[in-house]
Amino acid sequence: MRQFFKFFFAALLALVVFCVLGFFILIGIASTIGAKSEVTVDSHTVLFMDLSANIPEQGEEDAFGGLFSEEPGGSPGVYDMVRLIRHAKTNDQVDGIYLKCGGNANGFGTNEELRIALDDFKKAGKFIIAYGEVVPQQAYYVASIADKIYVHPKGGLDWKGMGLQYVFFKKALDKLQIQPQIFYAGKFKSATEPFREEHMTDPNRLQSRVLLEDLYQHFLAAVARSRNLDSAALRNMANTGAIRSAEDAVNAKLCDGMRYEDEVKEEIRSKSSGKSIETISFMSMAKYASAVSYKGSGSDRIALIYATGDIVDGNGSNDQIGGDRYRRLIRKARLDKDIKAIVIRINSGGGSAMASENMWREITLAKKDKPVVVSYGDVAASGGYYMACNADSIFALPNTITGSIGVFSIIPNLQGFMDEKLGVTFDGVETGPFANSPNIAEPLTDLEKKFIQEGVDSIYHTFLTRVANGRRMPVAEVDSVGQGRVWTGNRAIKIGLVDRIGTLDDALAAAAKLAKVNSYRVREFPEPQNFMERWKSSYQKNAETAGLKNALGKEMIGWYQELSQLQAGFGQAQTKMPFRLKVY
Repeated sequence: MRQFFKFFFAALLALVVFCVLGFFILIGIASTIGAKSEVTVDSHTVLFMDLSANIPEQGEEDAFGGLFSEEPGGSPGVYDMVRLIRHAKTNDQVDGIYLKCGGNANGFGTNEELRIALDDFKKAGKFIIAYGEVVPQQAYYVASIADKIYVHPKGGLDWKGMGLQYVFFKKALDKLQIQPQIFYAGKFKSATEPFREEHMTDPNRLQSRVLLEDLYQHFLAAVARSRNLDSAALRNMANTGAIRSAEDAVNAKLCDGMRYEDEVKEEIRSKSSGKSIETISFMSMAKYASAVSYKGSGSDRIALIYATGDIVDGNGSNDQIGGDRYRRLIRKARLDKDIKAIVIRINSGGGSAMASENMWREITLAKKDKPVVVSYGDVAASGGYYMACNADSIFALPNTITGSIGVFSIIPNLQGFMDEKLGVTFDGVETGPFANSPNIAEPLTDLEKKFIQEGVDSIYHTFLTRVANGRRMPVAEVDSVGQGRVWTGNRAIKIGLVDRIGTLDDALAAAAKLAKVNSYRVREFPEPQNFMERWKSSYQKNAETAGLKNALGKEMIGWYQELSQLQAGFGQAQTKMPFRLKVY
């Protein structure tokens, strides 16, 4: 017993010492953060943007990101970037923008917002110079607005058209003796196709081709305008494989020259009055955000609620739209008398039908008290469309992916896999024929299948009704453009699913007009986390991402995450867009 107490008190002392040291370390970190010198913008500053860095919808803070470098932690969000570019347009200290376009980490909608803001920046007579070693198409889309685009002499421009690819798992499931047992409403609802088909169905092939062509036409038309080229000629270059080197890109007038990075910086130096390329006053957008006041001011407030990620029941995580958490956010904005209007920015492919319905209800209640305007980002489909279809006005970007009005449910039968592959069997008792239904350890009966399909059909009818009432369209007309089909924003406005093509800034302006306010501040939700919450979130996110990258590689992470999200919804009705719709 004496030995036990000896080790017990030694462990207790070590724990106390650890906690005390941890406390003082955290105090030191907080003091360091608070003591960082004030950031100022020097004369002849050149802002630096790297398109290979992911830009979140809502700005993120990294609790430790700025401790060991001069750069602040985290990154500005999409709307932050737009406001920062607008601020720089009128800031005499800023000469221009250096756009690094050697990669692309952002979706179509985000790139559209950036491109529009950069185009407006140029109206002040300031320069934008873009450079990449090997420039992907989506990065080039943003870069094409620049005054000059340079490419590495031994690099090139990816110019090959757009493709869309699905991965199908049916053969793998058959070999594993797993039956997915799929129920869906909507002939275009292709989210379940990877589990029930070996190839794309004809309806999915049709919608995918139309969607891709819409995205590509918009891409070509925008580039043609910026570069003073013919869109048909641009398409032909891709179809014939004409752009195979940096020299090809320059000869085709897609780029302005072949240069090494030091040569590009030398041109920037000459435009910004620097003595050498080492003394150019480059400043990242994140650092610029910490140096200037760019969020505006006013007596009234407009709530801006960012809804990003998979729609799930409950509170969800920071990168999900938890139905319960977002109901509270919308209700908070509704009940706050200082908030005159609500704008909801949606970037989601959907998820839980129940969570989408509950948020639809909260938006409907809010609409009775004050204007509610919705802005669609990269994606606002299925549940992402459902939750907001009753808003006063819906804005989409021309290349937003939206629609996908449909429902599905997957209930896997693992009996064969567990028995034949693992040697695991199940048995039990029940008070009635449906007491253990649905059960992944045995196949559904015909009657159970009938009940589940009726439930899916009922939810689909409710979905159609919600859209019909919100958009003031007959149910039959909604069904004709529904059926799970996805559309671009450009096409969605023609079929009545959105009201206007416009940016988040346009949506905020419309909300202010509806609320009859001229001077306002934007209050953003979810509200910033405290230091400990940010630290915990940053640590968990960075650790998880690093672990997945090491184990799976960059490309496979996406498939793993999509499968995990789908698995989490097994047995639930899902309003979710087609499985991992990624355009190359």
